[in-house]
Amino acid sequence: MLSIVKKAKQEVMDKTIYMEIFGDNKVAYRVLSSRMNLCGDEFITYGIEVYDHKNGEKECIPDFSNNIEDAVAFAELLISYRSRPRQLYGKALDYLRVTL
Repeated sequence: MLSIVKKAKQEVMDKTIYMEIFGDNKVAYRVLSSRMNLCGDEFITYGIEVYDHKNGEKECIPDFSNNIEDAVAFAELLISYRSRPRQLYGKALDYLRVTL
């Protein structure tokens, strides 16, 4: 038997900078507050954005956590390691592996 599975549509509606820290390595670390729509239900989630002012490189995870404390703690970890945007996903996997 064959069936079709529909993927839930996830849409970011509003994005607000909750916290921004400019590191000594010319990289901005931001915690974003986003209002998302998932299957018609709206909820608030917190994301992480890393922007390198030297070369314009930027990476973002718009829905990192539903808990602001987790998002801020992860941003502090990124700052302490002086992480670049290209390291964001690897650091997020390490962080979530340890905290979950």
